Amino acid sequence: MTHQFPAITRLGLGGVALLLVLAGSALPAVASPADTAPGTAQPTVEEQRLDRAAPQEILRRSGFDALAPRFAHALEGARGYAQAERAVNRHGSALWQRAVDRAQGRGPATGDLSRGDDRPLYWTRLALSRELRAWTPRFALDDQRRKALHTALETSSRGQQDIRLHPGRQVKRVLVTGFDPFTLDRDVRIGNPSGASALALDGTLVRTAEGPARIEAVVFPVRWTDFDEGAVERALARQLPHLDLFTTISQGRQGRFDVERTNGAWRGGFPDNENLARTGTVPVTDPASQPQWTSTTLPYRQLAEAETGRFPVYDNTEVTEIPAGATQPVTRPDGPTPGSTARAGGGGDYLSNEIAYRVTLLRDRMGLSKLPGGHLHTPVLQFGAGNENPATGEVTDPGFERNRSDIVRQVRALLQTAVSAAR
Repeated sequence: MTHQFPAITRLGLGGVALLLVLAGSALPAVASPADTAPGTAQPTVEEQRLDRAAPQEILRRSGFDALAPRFAHALEGARGYAQAERAVNRHGSALWQRAVDRAQGRGPATGDLSRGDDRPLYWTRLALSRELRAWTPRFALDDQRRKALHTALETSSRGQQDIRLHPGRQVKRVLVTGFDPFTLDRDVRIGNPSGASALALDGTLVRTAEGPARIEAVVFPVRWTDFDEGAVERALARQLPHLDLFTTISQGRQGRFDVERTNGAWRGGFPDNENLARTGTVPVTDPASQPQWTSTTLPYRQLAEAETGRFPVYDNTEVTEIPAGATQPVTRPDGPTPGSTARAGGGGDYLSNEIAYRVTLLRDRMGLSKLPGGHLHTPVLQFGAGNENPATGEVTDPGFERNRSDIVRQVRALLQTAVSAAR
């Protein structure tokens, strides 16, 4: 067990990764650059998992298995870059909308998998991405333009081109973010309740003590490289000035919600969905003015005290820091001390902490320090009793469905509470 593993217990998005470590499961080899180079037909590490039995069953039982062949047919018909770009955006946006509609009970159920499942969106996006990577166009297409098409597919199929904020002040404007499933080499059946919450909430209107609030939602990948390239800032910078509240959401600890009080400027290195690792200070623009810590402006006390559902909600103030003048990290239960260097925020040192750090830093740099916003960790989405074994288990069960529904329902209640409490 190396020096990074104690922090994994509080990784947040990587909280489930502790189970991987304790079980002694070996991670697959890290992908080489050739595996993911734009312009090649070689599938990425994520795309290669598509061929496993569970993803194929999820696609089949959701009715989403027909979407990748349709996308491939559209690409084959493209006679120029502009036509290909339109096809990518059209199919990506349609995928997002279909997943949202399915989660919210609109349209045909298509298959016997429950409507609230976030996994069909994840696996279908990868199926489309693999088709795009393998596609040989009829026209010249350099690596830069092929990468631009992949970016368009990512943003359109994650709801990032679909944010519709209410124009008036009579309706509060709320933005939430979720994540893809992760730690899929431990259990390829895994879903992510933050992604399921995003699908269930996108475009919905909720009633609060402060009046109606409209929620818009997007989903981000569990990949260090996308964060390196500024995916979070590109998607959210233009939205923050128009919001009344935002919440980044990810899967955290078992049996509890956490409102993370403090976010740290440090990456702990746990592998992402491409089995790539990053360790070091979170890379942002203008690093000379970069703080070691940022703080939530969510109404954390009210969220912890309100009766919002089955799971307890904690105001989490713990961090890991290197104190000023010291060289070794220590855990502080009550937040960072002056002049300290971050080693883990309340949400750990993985991508959940990083998205919270990035968005709250963006908030502060844009002069929006009074805008309520921060990070919420959901409970781990667990399979039901008797279905825990990844090798022999089913892709769903009644306990799994109940756990996801309860988490999503409580996320909605917490957002209602947050809007009501934020003044």
